[in-house]
Amino acid sequence: MAGSIDKGTDTTGRSAVHGAPVIAIDGPAGAGKSTVAKAIAKRLGFFLLDTGAIYRAVALAASRAGVAFSDGEGLAGIARALPIRFDESGAVWLGDEDVSQAIRTPEMSQGASTVSAHPAVRDALLELQRRLAARGRCVVEGRDIGTVVLPWAPLKIFLTASEEVRARRRHEELLARGAQVDLAATLAELRQRDDRDINRPVAPLKQAPDALLVDTSSLELESVITRLVELARERLGPAISLDQ
Repeated sequence: MAGSIDKGTDTTGRSAVHGAPVIAIDGPAGAGKSTVAKAIAKRLGFFLLDTGAIYRAVALAASRAGVAFSDGEGLAGIARALPIRFDESGAVWLGDEDVSQAIRTPEMSQGASTVSAHPAVRDALLELQRRLAARGRCVVEGRDIGTVVLPWAPLKIFLTASEEVRARRRHEELLARGAQVDLAATLAELRQRDDRDINRPVAPLKQAPDALLVDTSSLELESVITRLVELARERLGPAISLDQ
């Protein structure tokens, strides 16, 4: 239902095995994952791990190296040697270069979706994502975090919105960056990406059975953030400093 938050099933007990307070946020492109994840991480004093940025970085590195997005093994080699890091401000670095903006172009968006469909690439990056999340006190954003990467996460959120709303948000975001894009073309690209993400044979985009469904189509951003912060405090308890 548009404009709703379904509280889902409490999985708090599963976190004790791993001991890492982690919030997993999955969902399709344009659902608001990045904005919500950043806000939640900031309010809770958590580290933000944007796994989509990792796949975008692979696409960028491959493009620069002349490796085709259809070359699974070549891409996996790039993924295994990817010199990626995230600084405290959330910037994404490849070696000594800040690529935060370079990975956010429409080309890299589509490239990331294509690259992520290769099983060899996903295998190469799986342990990297788990290792980064193992530090705990982090918000991890992606498309298969709650189902594949961190199925034990104590709080899983599946963020979505209607196609039209997601396309409009993406279009406005691109315009704000100075890109000249058409709304109809943005919607078409979003549908193509959805199709790839949902139907890829490995780690497809889907809601984990115990994830909280959050439809942001008609919700104000602040109300979504506030409610999810409240849920995080309920689920993670002592792991969250109450003065954040």
